[in-house]
Amino acid sequence: MSVRALWIISHEKGDNVSVRFTRRFATVEHRAKILAGSSYVAVPEDSSVLQLLLTEMGLSDSDKCYVALRDDCLHRQRSPALELRVDSPGKGILWPVLAISHGPLTLVCLPIVDAPAEPRPPLASLLSVSQGLTLLAGLQTFLLGSGGKPDNEGLASRLAMLPSVLLQVCPLGTPLDVPLSGAPATSTVPTPAGNQKQPAWKTGLHRGRAVVNVALKETVRSMQYGNRSRQDLWDVYGTVTCKCEVEGMLPNVTMTLTLPPNGSPLQDILVHPCVTSLDSCILTASSVDNCDGSAFSGPYKFPFSPPLEPFRLCSYTSQVPVPPILGSYQLREEENHLHMSVNLKLHESVKNSFEYCEAHLPFFNRDQMGVVDVKVSSGQMDVSKEKNLLVWALGQKFPKSREVTMEGKISFSGATLGPTDPLCTELTAYIKLYFKVPDMTLSGCCVDQHSVQVYSSAKPRIITSRELQSKEYFIWNSTGTAPVSSGQMML
Repeated sequence: MSVRALWIISHEKGDNVSVRFTRRFATVEHRAKILAGSSYVAVPEDSSVLQLLLTEMGLSDSDKCYVALRDDCLHRQRSPALELRVDSPGKGILWPVLAISHGPLTLVCLPIVDAPAEPRPPLASLLSVSQGLTLLAGLQTFLLGSGGKPDNEGLASRLAMLPSVLLQVCPLGTPLDVPLSGAPATSTVPTPAGNQKQPAWKTGLHRGRAVVNVALKETVRSMQYGNRSRQDLWDVYGTVTCKCEVEGMLPNVTMTLTLPPNGSPLQDILVHPCVTSLDSCILTASSVDNCDGSAFSGPYKFPFSPPLEPFRLCSYTSQVPVPPILGSYQLREEENHLHMSVNLKLHESVKNSFEYCEAHLPFFNRDQMGVVDVKVSSGQMDVSKEKNLLVWALGQKFPKSREVTMEGKISFSGATLGPTDPLCTELTAYIKLYFKVPDMTLSGCCVDQHSVQVYSSAKPRIITSRELQSKEYFIWNSTGTAPVSSGQMML
């Protein structure tokens, strides 16, 4: 397998999207041209590739919800193998364009396919797809490390090292192996050990120091209305991601999730196919059933034989009694301006130590912002009049009272119209919270380093981490109308 081109794209919170690194391999492109013949489609310029990727992945045209070529029912998207429709020059379709996203980066490559373009071969039959994804996963681990989000200086230094890394792991566009976590790797040619048969899904063997990295991430969503006639909603779901660099053809690893004594049982558990055995009571707990005291509350043991690349070992949901941040939002229309009042309170069970915490207050279907007179009890306020957006940066800690407030008024007297939204008319408005809390989960679920057992000749280094982050966390204006769900939030 060879790679025609490789791109690394940065998209922190959807802003300042840019190509941070690109590499094209002329010799591979020449081979692709000979193989394709008259159906050859050249790789366009980086700017065109970026726009095509953002459109296909739904990261551009935020004001355009429907894109026919992407969203039509006749178009069957097979992520992570995308197809890009190139208009000019050399009109045609680039396929398969492999893309994986994690944190602030999206890694993309275009492997060469040694098969006729029509009829299109199944993805499962293409070795270039699995090896291309393995290459991207290895580069992702090298760039982001075990934490998933390095500082800007660390990311910049690793991007600067990438050309030399590619010379070792992908000379002339042909991958030999994937880089180890945190440093360039010397290429090795894996060979089967003993009489054990290497499974088809495992493209190679690990050589070197044994490391097992287990990352537990819980995501919380919420819809809060501040109105007794509307029920507030929230849900929590977690994922356990593993990266196991362990020698052996089929190494055995056991990982255990534990809950505190008063923790709610995990539900809706789904596991990776590499899990070799599982207690049936773990899989039967469902959020649609009524919970009772007999529900299984752990410990949850997962024995598995890991693949080389990072993978999601399991996912689950948990019913927690309260959301981590409770809020109220009130807007009043007074003459030619809006008067606003906001209160946010951090629940006592949540660790008061954030990686980041921001409240975004957008205003739609109004003229551009004029005078903004807003006071906050903690944090800093940034005003974007072009976007009709207030960004309240709360920092890394709530005050000792665990409560913050904002009061003020805004006039909309700009000469141009601000952003539009068909839902947020009149006093229908919301606050959207973005936050991440390291070293905690809302359910209390955790992975103990000592509970990770690896049956291997070398004693591995065990790294565990956990974090809580928000997604779709809304607080609606209580004095206006708001969308209401009659049931549980859907995952």
